[in-house]
Amino acid sequence: MVVLSFNPNPLVFSGAGMSASHSPQPQRNPPTTAAGNYPTPLSPPLPSISKEIELSRAMSAASNSSLFSLSPIHILYHDDHLIAVNKPHGIYCETLLSSLAPHSPQLHLANRLDRDTTGVMLLTKSHKVAANLVKAFTQHKVNKTYIALCTGAPPTWERLTVRSGHGRSKFGAWRVYAASDVGRALPGGSVVRNMETSFEVLSVNGKGTFREVSEFFDDDVLVVEEKAVREEGKGNESEIVVRAYPRSGRTHQIRLHCQYLGISIIGDVKYEGVHQWKGVTHHAHHLHAETLSFQHPVTGLNVIINAPLPLWATQAFHRDKL
Repeated sequence: MVVLSFNPNPLVFSGAGMSASHSPQPQRNPPTTAAGNYPTPLSPPLPSISKEIELSRAMSAASNSSLFSLSPIHILYHDDHLIAVNKPHGIYCETLLSSLAPHSPQLHLANRLDRDTTGVMLLTKSHKVAANLVKAFTQHKVNKTYIALCTGAPPTWERLTVRSGHGRSKFGAWRVYAASDVGRALPGGSVVRNMETSFEVLSVNGKGTFREVSEFFDDDVLVVEEKAVREEGKGNESEIVVRAYPRSGRTHQIRLHCQYLGISIIGDVKYEGVHQWKGVTHHAHHLHAETLSFQHPVTGLNVIINAPLPLWATQAFHRDKL
């Protein structure tokens, strides 16, 4: 196994660009559905406050992207076939691709991160390597972990796997659907797809410790079939650090499942995350792509790429000592 967390001989690149982040979806013919007979989303619609804040963040990201220059500290690893980058928040994936493109014209994004998500982003240097990695992602042979800083009532579980449906509502927003709705048609011609994430609690209000990544687990499984029930007045009282293991690759998957569990990510105003917390205004959601592990498409070696924890994560593990 090869563990990669930094590059001792980094390169320096620069450039600009922007693109919305999304996960590729397989094309299939959706089943026919009688007009208006669509499944009901189980997560709430976007909060009205999110539109103004998201617009402001998008404008800021566009400005940041035009000025962004990739530096040696962003390079986690590179070889003749791959480049791994520690993506900063507020930067679009295409910006990093444009930064590197002059040095390798066949660059492809192997994975995508949302605009404000930090952490491991992998790029390939040839069409052949890209095709091999796409196949590995499709066959679920690439494992990922994320760290999220959330608020809400302290979870009663230590480890939990959530299984639900995922799709766009009639207003175009991504929503959680019942697991039994998978395969049903949605407005616009898409269908509800399966979505599965495993979680483990690492810290609550600074009490807990960072620990190494575990294997996937099925200790407790929550199959989503109805709207989540929240106790009034019990939310947003604790600060919770969780590690997420996405088993599918749906857009905003971890953010949606955190919202459904009642532990929305701090700064994630689109999915009910607090904009202000303990007197501090948060201008991005606190979600970090921690690790990416896969079999190297050329050498065949098992590779684990780690991105250092951002400051908000390290501070959260020591909150009771600050």
